[in-house]
Amino acid sequence: MISLTNEIVSQDSLSGIYADRWDGTSDFESANFLMQMLASNDLIYVVLAVSLIIWLVLAFYLIKVDKKLSGMEENLKSLKSKE
Repeated sequence: MISLTNEIVSQDSLSGIYADRWDGTSDFESANFLMQMLASNDLIYVVLAVSLIIWLVLAFYLIKVDKKLSGMEENLKSLKSKE
């Protein structure tokens, strides 16, 4: 908190540090399509897109592991029934 003439003003330290990084590229027209799209939209959409990709990859991995585990269970059942 910074006190200026008997007023209490909160200081946002992160926006001052990262302000130039959120502005996108310096040559907006010469940037590729992905950079133009990310710079033109709000950052919340970028965060949502990244989190969606992470959830989709996690779901794909869990489905793949489940299929492998089901196959192993079937092999185990068939081996027990043969004995």
